[in-house]
This record gives sequence, C-alpha cells and structure tokens, in this order.
Amino acid sequence: MKHLLDRKYRLILTIVLVGSALIPIIITAYEILTTDKDSVVFLEGYNPIVSSLIIAYYIFLIGLGVLWIIKQLKSYVLLKGEIRKTELMHLKSQVNPHFFFNMLNNLYGLVDKDSKQAQELILKLSDMMRYSIYEGQKDTVLLSEEIDYLKNYIELHKMRYHKTIDIQFNVDIDDNDYQIMPLLFIILLENAFKHGVENLRENAYVYITMSAKHEQVHFDIKNNFDATLENEHEGIGLENLKRRLELVYPKHHDLLISKTNNIFNAQLTISKL
Repeated sequence: MKHLLDRKYRLILTIVLVGSALIPIIITAYEILTTDKDSVVFLEGYNPIVSSLIIAYYIFLIGLGVLWIIKQLKSYVLLKGEIRKTELMHLKSQVNPHFFFNMLNNLYGLVDKDSKQAQELILKLSDMMRYSIYEGQKDTVLLSEEIDYLKNYIELHKMRYHKTIDIQFNVDIDDNDYQIMPLLFIILLENAFKHGVENLRENAYVYITMSAKHEQVHFDIKNNFDATLENEHEGIGLENLKRRLELVYPKHHDLLISKTNNIFNAQLTISKL
C-alpha cells in the first residue's frame, strides 16, 4: 500500500513540475502567435493581480523544492546513521566468539577433575558473557568497567593454562568517569593470548599498560610469540577494531602496531570527542 502511495505521489509531483515548466512557455508562445511583436516579456501587460498570483505560485514551488531538498538530505543523514549503527552492531557481534567456545570446552573437562575451580570459572565466564551481551551493546561504558572485563579475561586464562605466564597489567587513571566504546581493548588482549601465549611452551609474557589522562586513554600491550610459526596477528579481529575506531572515533584515535623479531606491540590512543 505504501509503495502504491509513493508511486501516486511521485506521479502527481511530476505532473505539477512539468505543468509549471510549461506554463511560461505556453504563455510566451501564445503572446508571440497572437501579437505582431518579435519578442515578448513574460507577464508584460497582464493584469497585476494575475501576474502576482503566477509569481506567488512560482515562489511557492521554489519553497516546496527547498523543503523537499532539506527532507531528502535529512533522510540521507538518517540512513547513513542507521547503516553505521547496523555495521557497528555487526562488528560487535563478532567479538570473542571462539574464546567462549574454548572456555566452555575447558569447563567440560574440568568439572569432574576440580569442581571448585570449575565453579569459579563458570562465575567469571558468566560475568564476561553478561558484559558482552548487555554492556557491549551500549554506545559507551565506564572505562573502569572495561578494565574489570579485561581483568576477568586475564584471570580466566590464568586458570586455563597449565604453565607459567608472566602477565603484568598496570593501570593509571585520573578520571574514573571516563566513557569509552565497549569491547575495544579486548581484541588486542585476545590477540596477545591467541597468537603469543598459546603457542609458547615457556617464557610467555603479556605486558599491559593503560592510562587515562588529559582527556586521552592510552592502551599499550606487548607480548612475545614463536617467530618460527606463521603469525597472523593482523587478522579479522584487528580489521574489526580498525573499522569500529573509524566509525566512532574518526580523527580521534591512533593505532600503532609493530612486530620486531619475536615481540608484538600494539598501542591505541583515544581522545575524547
């Protein structure tokens, strides 16, 4: 029904525009054919009232045209906004799926061996899933909440691996009310474990520093990895992160990634909008 109304509206608008364009042509042609003048001036010699009505009609049409252009621009802006929101939702939905699957597999094998540790894992995993599902869909969250999420992730990995890992997480925050888009830093932390810790039998480390000062958040993460293995740090996760930063923090972020020998380093700086 709506589609038919739109077609009817477009047809009426086309008739009005074509008719309006033909009116001065018809009037001018009529005057040339019915007079001996070689040239005529539009509405010259017409009744002032008639002339005023015709001019008012065209002014009205111009006003309608301006309103139509404004409406189309608004629709375009709204459409871009909806596309942006849809893309962000899609990107957020791709965060951490394999991590949760891996943890559930570990839990399955741990339930009979160590039920107490399994219970602890379940609680932490539940907190992380709640955060990902509910807080992760918000536009912004408190930076302190994002830090707690990262700490839970680290604790789960410590309980998961049966090897010594040197993990250091240093936090220096001046403003506890700092708002940030959720699930940004987890991609970098996840990469450090997936491409570094998991492939190293010993001497694995992950060093993290996060600071929030002078209206800027700075996140620095460094990890070692097995240089003999094919490493794909810059995979879908990082492309996902880069796109989200472009959508939400255009010209207000800086992501530097470097890989030298067997050390991977990522530095992300975000400025307040």
